Amino acid sequence: MSKIEARLVELGLELPSVVPPVATYVPALVAGNFVYTSGQLPMVNGALPAAGKVGDGPGLVSAADAQGYARQSALNGLAAIKSVIGSLDRITQVVKVTGFVASAPEFTGQPGVINGASNVLGEIFGDIGVHARSAVGVAVLPLDSPVEVEFVVTFA
Repeated sequence: MSKIEARLVELGLELPSVVPPVATYVPALVAGNFVYTSGQLPMVNGALPAAGKVGDGPGLVSAADAQGYARQSALNGLAAIKSVIGSLDRITQVVKVTGFVASAPEFTGQPGVINGASNVLGEIFGDIGVHARSAVGVAVLPLDSPVEVEFVVTFA
């Protein structure tokens, strides 16, 4: 068992299968010693766990739930990375995370939502999981997903 696989077990996390693309793109692409992921939705077993805008109030996805979906999106991204480099132990640095939050007009908690992705990367990778980041509110995301996360890593 690899070091990162052991860490996932220790954290009680399971790396999902790679989420098949919903359009014309690949889940992850190697360029030099970088891996770029496509935007990852929080798919679980081929379906979104929730849809809609993030905010406070009836009919909206709560910020706490959306943070969990950002975490799932990051795990989906790691599965995509593993599919192109073979082992997550090859990652030398998580460089950049970009998170998108489908936001109700008054919602301004996008950074807290995307902490779900950032935190799990830190839990898994420690110091090499520390990264630059953007957290952006948007009107709508593919399939009406509440969140989407993409990231860039280096590997050896």
